[in-house]
This record gives sequence, C-alpha cells and structure tokens, in this order.
Amino acid sequence: MKIVFFGPPAVGKGTHAGLISKHYGIPKISTGEIFRDEIKAGTKLGREADKYIKKGHLVPDNIVIQILKNKLASEECRKGFILDGFPRTLVQAKELDKIENIQLVVNMVASRDTLMARMTNRWTCSRCGAIYNTLFAKPKKPGICDVCGGKLYQRDDQRPDVVSERLEVYEKQTKPVIKYYREKGILIDVDAEGEKDDVHKRILAAVEEYFKGKQ
Repeated sequence: MKIVFFGPPAVGKGTHAGLISKHYGIPKISTGEIFRDEIKAGTKLGREADKYIKKGHLVPDNIVIQILKNKLASEECRKGFILDGFPRTLVQAKELDKIENIQLVVNMVASRDTLMARMTNRWTCSRCGAIYNTLFAKPKKPGICDVCGGKLYQRDDQRPDVVSERLEVYEKQTKPVIKYYREKGILIDVDAEGEKDDVHKRILAAVEEYFKGKQ
C-alpha cells in the first residue's frame, strides 16, 4: 500500500496516518517530523525550513523533495508507506509521481472553526514531542507532559494569527492538489469531525472498501 493522507493543518492527518500505519504494518512518513528533527539538530536544511514554518508558509519544494526521495528509496518503505503532510502543492504531487506510484489519497475534511480550535489549543512537550489539546486531550497536570514530565509549550506556528495564515496558504496552494488526485481517480473524502475513534473507523472502512474494489 502506498497511501497519502491529505487535508488542512490540525485535521488529524498525523494521528490517523499513524493508526492506519500500525494497522497495516507499514511506516508513516511525516515531512513535518523530519523537518523538526533537522531544526533541532541545527542543520543547514533545518534552519532554512524553520524560516518558513515559523511564518506559517510552506517549505520550498526543493527542500522537501530532497529529503523525501531518499526516504522512499530506503528498505523501510519497500513494502509500502503512508505519507503524512506531502505533497502539499501541485508541483510536489507531480514530482512524487516521478518517484512513486501512489495508490490512494485519503482527504480528511473538517470545518475551519474546528481546525482553528484544535490548533490554537495545542501544546507540545519540549522533551519528547507528545502533543496535547486543552479542549479534549489535556495533560493530567497543567503544563507538564504525562509521558516524560517535560514542560509543555505552544509552537510559534500555533498562534491564532499564524494558524489563520496557514489555513489561507492551504486554500490557495494546497487545494488544487485535491482536484489533481480526484481527476486521477485515487482520492476519497473522509469526514474528520468528531471523536478520534469514530474518525478512525470511518477511515479504516473507507480504505478497506477502496482496496477491496481494486482487487
């Protein structure tokens, strides 16, 4: 299986891509996680990416593709993979076609109000990277990670003004990718509103139904 999880910021791509990854036993590849690793390590690539991420802008295609091409060629991805957060532009989608034959794109859909609430109330552990939300996934002790006891912080790209900018960027630059994949006949829409377990069941059912029809 070679699957792309698609949708706006805070729609739950990472969470649900991870659940589907575990279900099928194939790796989840997140460009966001790769970027954060590069930024934390202070590499040249990480510093360049950080300039764009802090402003809520997309990282340039040449930087993203440089990282991803090597990853997909690794032994880890030989039996398949789930891409989380890539492609985000039409150029990236077409470049990806040159590297891999994507079989399915899961397009997660939620309202703007839901996305704003999820994103602006999100907090991250400074030590282990665990994510919390003060609306529906609070830590047991305010400001402290349940997993490792690290201090929670809110990333620069999760402030309301930056979140709004990120959603605008998505509307302008990323939505054309939906049209591209829909015309290829490999995109399915899944309602991402509501409880996590309910959304997971919808996604799993949609994925199984899609591949069943391809057999």
